[in-house]
Amino acid sequence: MNATALRALAALVPATLLLIGSAVVFSKLRTASTFLQLVGAGCLTVVVLSHICEAFDLVPWMQWGLPNSAGHYLDLVSAVLGLVLFPIGYLWRAITADEP
Repeated sequence: MNATALRALAALVPATLLLIGSAVVFSKLRTASTFLQLVGAGCLTVVVLSHICEAFDLVPWMQWGLPNSAGHYLDLVSAVLGLVLFPIGYLWRAITADEP
C-alpha cells in the first residue's frame, strides 16, 4: 500500500465523522445554515473518496491525477465547495445561535 492510499484512508475517518455529525445536526434542526454545513461536509467526503479512488486506481476512465481530466475536476470542485460551504454554514449557525 502506498503513502497516498494510507493518507486517503486516514482522512476518511474525520471526513466521515464530519459528515455524520452534520447529518445529525441537520436532522434535528432543518435550517439553511445546517444544510450548507451538510453539503460542505459531503463535498469534503467526496474529496477523500476521490483520493482513495486515485490511490487504488478505481474507476480508471476518470483518469485520476491527470490534469484536465474528469477526476481532477471532480476533486477540485468538491474541495472548493467543501471549503467554502462548510465554514459558511457553521459560522452562520454559530452567529444566529441556532440550537444543536
